[in-house]
Amino acid sequence: MAFPAYNTNGNSGSAETAGGPVTCSACGCRLQHAADLNGWLHFSPMAGRDARGCSVSCADEVHDARGHALSR
Repeated sequence: MAFPAYNTNGNSGSAETAGGPVTCSACGCRLQHAADLNGWLHFSPMAGRDARGCSVSCADEVHDARGHALSR
């Protein structure tokens, strides 16, 4: 594992958990934190598709910190 060559102790507001990035348990896509929704979303969802353009059923759903889609 490579460590950054600069000091990151003063950084705040990280979008990743201490264990690393949150990924979708269904499709493996990386999720981004959505504080206003109290959860995680697919990066740049486009009408049921993820950022790669793949059609995934959970692309527009809010996910928990373990990557599981939550029902609204």
